[in-house]
Amino acid sequence: MLRRVNAVALISGASRGIGRGIALELAKIGYDLLINYVRNVSAAKQTALDCCACAAVKGRTIRVEICCADIGDATGRRTLLDSVRTKFGRLDLLVNNAGVAPEVRADILEADEASFDRVLNINLKGPYFLTQLAARYMIEQQRGNPPSTGKPKIITISSISAYTSSADRGEYCVAKAGLSMLTPLYATRLAKHGINVYEIRPGIMATDMTAAAKEKYDRLIADGLTPIQRWGTPEDVGLAVAAIAQDFLPFSTGQVIDVDGGFHIRRL
Repeated sequence: MLRRVNAVALISGASRGIGRGIALELAKIGYDLLINYVRNVSAAKQTALDCCACAAVKGRTIRVEICCADIGDATGRRTLLDSVRTKFGRLDLLVNNAGVAPEVRADILEADEASFDRVLNINLKGPYFLTQLAARYMIEQQRGNPPSTGKPKIITISSISAYTSSADRGEYCVAKAGLSMLTPLYATRLAKHGINVYEIRPGIMATDMTAAAKEKYDRLIADGLTPIQRWGTPEDVGLAVAAIAQDFLPFSTGQVIDVDGGFHIRRL
């Protein structure tokens, strides 16, 4: 009889913010985790400890490893996949979460190419080719690995900026719009291998990235920008990822899941 093992998730950019929220929710349902970070090793270590604690509260035992790698770099992407192979020997869920904002919000008529290249490289090129590596590994591992908790899955965290114009951070919007095509492309290609692919589209989320605009968004939310009148949280996104991870959407692929308080609803 084959031994049943924990499923394994690789979460890019998971030391803090939305990535941390995703890691904590996956820990609660018994996933082993590879936490990716770039600079903040102390935050990554703390997230790993907190994940183990969350799992223990639920009566589960998990392994959590951390890996320093820049997904905007081909070597960094290979490092992540090599780490999954050597530390866990399998990959059941890829969560493309890592992303950056422009270092300076510049009017689209003034923005420079260096900022465009940086944001597109990390936010779009990185997930595109990390997904390619992960998908190849998922296909390869389907032969001979012990079963875990379901079929392999890929989730990309995009943003309402995929369709919402912000003229002072055009490169960010373009990158997120590109990510929205990544999901149907890979969903089409991987369906025959039993790998479902999803996009989760967060709205206004309470993270370090949005802290500088807190006053602006507090006012907009209070004025009715979203039907659900509150900020989103990393936990909100994590719960959506956990639902997919538990195979609650087995007959859906290429699907966009809005976690935005209803921002996407067109209203009169």
